[in-house]
Amino acid sequence: MFPALETEIKPETLSDPYEDFMHHHLQYYGYFKGPTCLPSTGHAQIDAVGKDPLMLSSPLLRSRQLLYDELDEVNPRLREPRELFSFFSSRGPLQAPKWPIECEVIKENIHHIEWVPPEPEYFYQPTGDEKEPEIVGEEQGTVVYQLDSVPTEGAYFTSSRIGGKRGIIKELAVTLQGPEDNTLLFESRFESGNLQKAVRVGAYEYELTLRTDLYTDKHTQWFYFRVQNTRKEVTYRFTIVNLLKPKSLYAVGMKPLMYSQLDATTYNVGWRREGREIKYYKNSADDGQQPLFCLTWTVQFPHDQDTCFFAHFYPYTYTDLQCYLLSIANNPIQSQFCKPRALCRSLAGNTVYLLTITNPSRTPQEAAAKKAVVLSARVHPGESNGSWIMRGFLDFILSNSPDAQLLRDIFVFKVIPMLNPDGVIVGNYRCSLAGRDLNRHYKTVLKDSFPCIWYTKNMIKRLLEEREVLLYCDFHGHSRKNNIFLYGCNSNSRKHWLHERVFPLMLSKNAPDKFSFDSCNFKVQKCKEGTGRVVMWRMGVINSYTIESTFGGSTLGSKRDTHFTVEDLKSLGYHVCDTILDFCDPDQTKYTQCLQELKELLQQEIHKKFSNFGQDVDLEASWSDIPLSDIESSTSGSDSSLSDGLPAHLLNIANELNQKMLLKKTKKKRLQTRKQRNEQYQKNYLMRELKLAEDTPGRARFASTLQKQPTLLKTPEKSSSSVMRNEKPRLNETQLSGRNKGTSLEPPLTSLVLPKNKETVQSKKPGFTASCSPKRSTNSGLGPAPDVKANWPRTRYPAPRKERSAVAAVYPSLHIYTYP
Repeated sequence: MFPALETEIKPETLSDPYEDFMHHHLQYYGYFKGPTCLPSTGHAQIDAVGKDPLMLSSPLLRSRQLLYDELDEVNPRLREPRELFSFFSSRGPLQAPKWPIECEVIKENIHHIEWVPPEPEYFYQPTGDEKEPEIVGEEQGTVVYQLDSVPTEGAYFTSSRIGGKRGIIKELAVTLQGPEDNTLLFESRFESGNLQKAVRVGAYEYELTLRTDLYTDKHTQWFYFRVQNTRKEVTYRFTIVNLLKPKSLYAVGMKPLMYSQLDATTYNVGWRREGREIKYYKNSADDGQQPLFCLTWTVQFPHDQDTCFFAHFYPYTYTDLQCYLLSIANNPIQSQFCKPRALCRSLAGNTVYLLTITNPSRTPQEAAAKKAVVLSARVHPGESNGSWIMRGFLDFILSNSPDAQLLRDIFVFKVIPMLNPDGVIVGNYRCSLAGRDLNRHYKTVLKDSFPCIWYTKNMIKRLLEEREVLLYCDFHGHSRKNNIFLYGCNSNSRKHWLHERVFPLMLSKNAPDKFSFDSCNFKVQKCKEGTGRVVMWRMGVINSYTIESTFGGSTLGSKRDTHFTVEDLKSLGYHVCDTILDFCDPDQTKYTQCLQELKELLQQEIHKKFSNFGQDVDLEASWSDIPLSDIESSTSGSDSSLSDGLPAHLLNIANELNQKMLLKKTKKKRLQTRKQRNEQYQKNYLMRELKLAEDTPGRARFASTLQKQPTLLKTPEKSSSSVMRNEKPRLNETQLSGRNKGTSLEPPLTSLVLPKNKETVQSKKPGFTASCSPKRSTNSGLGPAPDVKANWPRTRYPAPRKERSAVAAVYPSLHIYTYP
C-alpha cells in the first residue's frame, strides 16, 4: 500500500500521486503531523524508517493510535478503541451526570466522608408518649422551600442535558431578615436529593413534603436534603407528611441519618443515626385519594450556623460510583483483571457500566471452562444499601487476597453496579425516567423505553450460550423487615430439589449476625414474573436470587437491636464471595450437610403446617411430594401493580387509542377461511329450516306429479339450492323442469329429476309421481318447448329435509334444483 515504506530506496525523484493522496487523507484524520506532501526527501525519510525503528518517534509519523511510554518512545501496538474498554483517564474529568431538562440543579458538589461509628447505634425504644403532630399545611404555616420545576401530571421524559434546566438557578430558600433570623434554609436540588416543599409551622417545627418519583404520582420513601442556619441546643421537629407505605421500620425503632459538615471537617465524623420522639402514623388529612402516612422526629444540631443533611439511608450517588471506577482504572494491578465497559446508555444518556472481572487464562480451553457469576444493584434507585453491598464485594474480589485470586481464576464475574443511574441522579425511590419499576419489566421487548433492563437480559442470554451461569444476585433494600435475607425460586426438577436453598443457608452460617435464613422465601408469585430473579431462573439459572438488605439493622446474635453501618453492608459483600467458595468446594461435605439440614427443616415446617390444621401426616412416607409453594407464604415485597404497565410516554398514547376504539362501532368479525364460511352458512341454513318447520308443522310434503316429457328448461344463473351447496352434487347436463306462464312460484318449488332412469318412481304418498327423461339431451341451453306445459301441484311447499335425504339415498344420481 505504501511503496515508500519498502527497505530499498526507489530511484524516482517525483512523488507518487497515490502516495500524496493517502498522505493527505491520513493527515486529515490526524494520523500524521508534518508537511502536507511527500517529496522525494520525504520518501527517503520514510524509507529510512524501515531501517531504523527509532525514527517512529519522528513527528512525521506521529499517530494517535500508537501507544507511547514514559520516555515518549513509541510502542508498536494499536491503542484500544475509544469508549469500549476504557472510560476514565487520569487526565480528564468524570462524565457529568445528565438530568431531565425540567430539573433545576445547583452547581455545588456534595461530598460526604465515610465513617464507621465506634459504638453500636441501637434502635430507638418507643416510650408510648410520642406525639402525633396535627398537620397544619401551608394555609396556616409559611412555605420556606418549594420546588417549582417538578413535572406536572401526565408529563413524561423527553430530553436531558448536563446541569438540567437551562437558565439561572433560582434561590428557593427564604431570604433571612438578619443574624437573629433562625429560619432553616432547605435545599435538595443536588444529586439523589429529594424534598419538594418545607412549611414552617412553628418556631422550630417544619412539615416536609417529599417529591414523588418523576413522571409518577407514587413512591415517596427516599428522602435526602440539606438544612443550613442551624442553632445548637435547640430541639427541632421535622414531620414528613406524604409517605405512602402503611408499615415502616420507623415504627419499630429505626432512626433517620444525619450528617454535620462541621463535624466532618473538624472531627472526621460522618453519617450517624439521630432522632428522638420518633413516630410513624397515619395522616388524618383525607383528600379522598390514597391514604398518606407521617414520620415525625425531633433532633438537636451539634453546632450553630452548621450545614447538615438528613437521609433515609447512607447515600451512594452516580458520581460516587464513577469516582470508584476511576480509582480502579488508575490502579495498574486491578485494571489488568477488571475491565469496565458500557453496557448501554440510559434514557437520559448516562452510562450503565458493566464490569468483567476475571484473571487472564493461559489457554482457550481454560477460559471456556470458567463458570459465570452475575451481580447487579440499584435497579431501585432509592435502595442505596445495595450499592454498599456491591462496594464490599468489589473491594474483596479486586484485592490480592488468595481467596479473591482463586475466585478470579475459576469464575468470570459480570457486575452491573448501577442499573438505574437516571433514578439515582434525580432522587427517585423506585422508578426510572419511564415512570415504571424496572424490576417488573425484565420480560419487556421495549428496548428504547427500558434499555438498562433489555441489555442486561440480552447480555445474560448471550452469556448462557457461552458458559454456565452459576449464580445471579440482584442487591436490593427492604423497608419493612430487619436483617438481610433473600428471595429465590423453588426448583421444579426432582434432581435439584432443595438445591436452590443451599446457597442462602451457607450464607446464613457465614454471616449469622446479619443474614436470616428464616426470612428467606422461595415462592414464585405471578405478580413477580417480571422480576430479574424469576426471569433469569426461567432462562436456566437455578441459583437466581434477590438479596434484600434492611434499611434498619439486625435482630440476630451480637448485633441484635443495632443499626447497620456502611461497614456491615460491605462485609456482606465479602461473605457472598466466601459463600461462593464454600458452594463450589470440590469437597462436598458442607454442601451435603446443608442439604440434609434443609430436609430436616422442611419436615419440621410441614409438620407444623399440618398441626395447625389439626391433621397428622406421615413424614417418613412421601413427604417430599408435597409442593413447596403450598408450604411457604407469599413474599412481603412491594406491590408490583403500583409500577407495572407501559412507560409514561406510551401510556398517554394508549389511553388515546382506547378512547378512539370506544367511539368506533363494533364490527362483526370477518371469517378468514372458506371452511369457516361454509360452516357458518350451514349453521344459518339449519336454523332457517328449523324455524320454518316449527312455523308450518302441518304442511303438505309434495302432492303433485311431474309428467314425463323430453322438454328442456334453461338453468337459471343464480341457484339457491342449499342441498346442492352442502352436498356438492355434480351438475347434470340435462336439466328438466317446466311451469305454466301464469303459475306463481312463491315459495320456490323443488323438482326431483333422475336423468338416466327410464322408469317412473312412485312416491310413498298416494298421488305423488316423478317424471324422468328417457334420454339425455345434448342441447341443454335451449328453453322449454312452447307446446309443453308442466302439471304443478296445488301445495307449493318443498319437501322436508328428511324426505329429500331419503330420496337422495335411493337415487345416487338425483339432482335437486330450486327456481326463483
